[in-house]
Amino acid sequence: MRRARPVTLMSALAATLLVGCGLVSSSGTFHDASLPGGERPLDGAKLVVTSKSFTEGVLLGKITATYLAAAGASVTDLTGAPGSASSRQAQLNGDADVLWEYTGTGWVNYHNETETIADPQELWQRVHDIEKRDYDLEWLAPANFNDTYAFAASTPTADQLGVRSLSDVAALPVADRTFCVDDEFFSRSDGFIPMLAKYGIPYNDPNGVPAGNVTRMDAGVVYTATAKSAPCHFGMVYTTDGRVKNLNLRVLDDDKKFFLPYSGTAVVRGTVIEANPQLRPLLGTISERLTDDLMQELNGRVDIDGEDPADVAYDWLKSENLIE
Repeated sequence: MRRARPVTLMSALAATLLVGCGLVSSSGTFHDASLPGGERPLDGAKLVVTSKSFTEGVLLGKITATYLAAAGASVTDLTGAPGSASSRQAQLNGDADVLWEYTGTGWVNYHNETETIADPQELWQRVHDIEKRDYDLEWLAPANFNDTYAFAASTPTADQLGVRSLSDVAALPVADRTFCVDDEFFSRSDGFIPMLAKYGIPYNDPNGVPAGNVTRMDAGVVYTATAKSAPCHFGMVYTTDGRVKNLNLRVLDDDKKFFLPYSGTAVVRGTVIEANPQLRPLLGTISERLTDDLMQELNGRVDIDGEDPADVAYDWLKSENLIE
């Protein structure tokens, strides 16, 4: 399923059970707001917004629920569904209408595809077509952020070693090719060992990356270890994680395009968007504003500063003059 990540702050779950998918609505829900000028393009629409349970998923769900309600819809907030499966199944069952997904998740986890498609637009189109044909789910145009795997170094270390890309890392002396990864990424068929092979520095090879150069640890500890450059210069990160900015890490360019894109995409049930075509421009207004840097900032406000996702969502929408 979608890569699991710890959530440091989540709304408690209320007792409203949805029969068939087991989802419950989050108690904090979202803030009331209205569109500028009082427009209500979704007046009369009834929509159920769900999300995955990690911070970014909840934030995207809260942003969506807040904005669509401001546009006049009666919104049921089912953000924070545990795991990828329950939110996905709710949408397939017709119990949820809108869900933010990731193109890489759709391609690999939902459709068991193994081909690596480096171009984000091509991958989105392939997933879009499968989902529309097989499930009548509409994957709208992807946002401008890509929450994929990457490697990072502390900015001082990156400057000292002169690295900005993974090819630069491959050109370093063997002793400087030290990595921190979690067990899940180490073992993935599209993870650490194939990545090293792609860059010509095979694992457990004295001229590549000796086993002693790799430290396996909990995913959360990788960030702090990388920031300290001990015991590794390079750590596996997620590109939109708030700790990237908070710890002054530099994400290295995957210049050989090994990692699959995970572009964030709003997914709507086909019958729902046919009945409410205004959802396209409304959700597009959100998507076009979301970038890697912005998601790092918003995720950090929750995971690092301890803010409530509903508050962060509301503040961001207001700062963009999307609500009042």
